[in-house]
Amino acid sequence: MSERAIIAEQIKRKHAEIQVLEEKIKVARIYVRALEDVMRAVDRGEPDAAQSGGEATLRRGSLVAQAREVMLARNEPIHIDDLLAALGKDVNRESKASLAGSLAAYVRKGEVFSRPAPSTFGLVELGHKDSDAIPINDPPPGFGQASSIDMDDEIPF
Repeated sequence: MSERAIIAEQIKRKHAEIQVLEEKIKVARIYVRALEDVMRAVDRGEPDAAQSGGEATLRRGSLVAQAREVMLARNEPIHIDDLLAALGKDVNRESKASLAGSLAAYVRKGEVFSRPAPSTFGLVELGHKDSDAIPINDPPPGFGQASSIDMDDEIPF
């Protein structure tokens, strides 16, 4: 074999080796990207270290998490207007509806927040209980039970 053929064969082997190494680099880059995606997902869903109430986790820095911090600091239930003011937000119809709706979702699940009074929110972890008010859609107590009206009495029409 001539020197030229030997060198050409070595070049061919090195190109094949480079191709294998480039494929390994490509696979390694994909693996690193997947790990970075997992790390971002963990960071987004990581519960605040101070949070211990309920099973739900609040996204750190979110308005709902900030509302929880205000309630923890005050250690008492707080009206939605006062809560928005404490958060430095405008107290208007849209902001009230937005925050109250977000908090109410947790109240319905029985996680993190409670509603001890209308438009007032507290924390389950602090023992703030939901109000025992009868929901509007339920009948009044004693509805459908026999009344004390004597059937012989004349019923005026």
